[in-house]
Amino acid sequence: MEMFLAAVGWAGAGFLLAAYALVSAERIRAGGVAFQVLNLFGAAALTANSAYHRAWPSAVLNMVWIVIGTAAITTHARTYARTDAPLR
Repeated sequence: MEMFLAAVGWAGAGFLLAAYALVSAERIRAGGVAFQVLNLFGAAALTANSAYHRAWPSAVLNMVWIVIGTAAITTHARTYARTDAPLR
């Protein structure tokens, strides 16, 4: 189990780094769905890893990150539903 959660944690770090790198390279929009999804998956993976290791400050930080990402994706979805605008 420990090895699995270590891999999950590294994957989460990879998702967060990918989100930052892609925004910095202007490949995706900072407020876009792709950025939010990468951050959401990264935060979820790091939450699992941090909770397993009882690193509660990191786990709580990432849980808040999940709430923020979920709210942003929900806002995008509602905007899309009202305007038929493409999700970006």
